[in-house]
Amino acid sequence: MGLNDIRRRIAAAESAAGRAPGAVTLIAVSKVQPPERVEAVLAAGHRVFGENYVQEAAGKWPAWRDRFPGGQLHMIGPLQTNKLKPALQLFDAIHTLDRPSLAQKLARQVQGVGCCPQLFVQVNTGAEPQKAGILPDEADGFIADCRALDLDVQGLMCIPPEDQDATPHFRALRAIAVRNGLSSLSMGMSADFETAIAEGATHVRVGSAIFGARDYG
Repeated sequence: MGLNDIRRRIAAAESAAGRAPGAVTLIAVSKVQPPERVEAVLAAGHRVFGENYVQEAAGKWPAWRDRFPGGQLHMIGPLQTNKLKPALQLFDAIHTLDRPSLAQKLARQVQGVGCCPQLFVQVNTGAEPQKAGILPDEADGFIADCRALDLDVQGLMCIPPEDQDATPHFRALRAIAVRNGLSSLSMGMSADFETAIAEGATHVRVGSAIFGARDYG
């Protein structure tokens, strides 16, 4: 596979779902990828990337942004409150607003700097105890609390359980978004992004299908 193949598949999925061309933003997940792979995708013209770790992103993206201007960087991994300040400096979007304590500290930081990344609330649609995210039946209240803190929540994110059909989870996330007037849905990864697009995804997070398997060694 590769970038061009994923772009073609996204375009085909948009068409099959009756959605406008370009309705879906491809986030190329570059965490733990060798620099030469990421630079090849940048050189091919792609400019929207996702990272899981603030420290890793801080070590490589400032220089890449100087060389390849016009990009967006999305935080798609768990965000520790002690990493909020550098995260606000680095990221254009945060997909993992997942708990009240983070929302409260984020609100204070945002007020201090006067600007805020695009925010997605992470919803634990499978109610998995090992996974971060707001439980579905608590999502409406959490979104209201975030808005009361003047946080401009624009969308929702989920990671369905690996051993389940993703479709019901995507539909549940979309229902929460519609109920709360949210326009962005970050859902779908390498194995299921076409299903996510059919269910209304506006952002899909694809890593290994673009860059190849990660080497964590």
